[in-house]
Amino acid sequence: MSSIRLRYYGSLSNTTGLICKLIRIWRGSRKSAERPGLDKLREQLRAGDTLVVWRLDRLGRTLRNLIEWVTWLESEGIAFKSLQESIDTITSGGKLIFHMFGALAEFERNLIRERTQAGLLSARARGRMGGRPPSLDKKKQKLLVKLYHDKDHTIAEILEMFHISKSTLYKIVRENPPEITANIPHQ
Repeated sequence: MSSIRLRYYGSLSNTTGLICKLIRIWRGSRKSAERPGLDKLREQLRAGDTLVVWRLDRLGRTLRNLIEWVTWLESEGIAFKSLQESIDTITSGGKLIFHMFGALAEFERNLIRERTQAGLLSARARGRMGGRPPSLDKKKQKLLVKLYHDKDHTIAEILEMFHISKSTLYKIVRENPPEITANIPHQ
């Protein structure tokens, strides 16, 4: 870590008016949800503490993640303060602003869900089906059902022949009743 960075964070309590007992500095950028530094911090925080971050994005990668964090902090009796955004959950105004962010995030999630549903309906209307394509075509499914009902092969043999799982086998059998071919003599 550079001395400039240490000096800057070392003067954090002087520039903000906060008395900091513990200053944690994380380096690196992770796009994944794994953030071991934050996990360790969570273990160290106690009721009555105040978690201070430079910016909101330092605590959570997404708004949902931020809301989960602040909800957890609130349930544990830990205050939260973001210096850049001037959010302080100790004050009523800070709580209000944070909950407004939460309401906007929920609104955004609902809009995304509505758009997704509309897109899926539109695709179905055009004859497109979403999801994974069937592992076996209709011809192979008929053969599988015939082999299953003939009982000449074990389940394990059928699974091996078609390279499918047992749940797929039973799903195909359930969805495709056996064809009844009666041998009626002609008169």
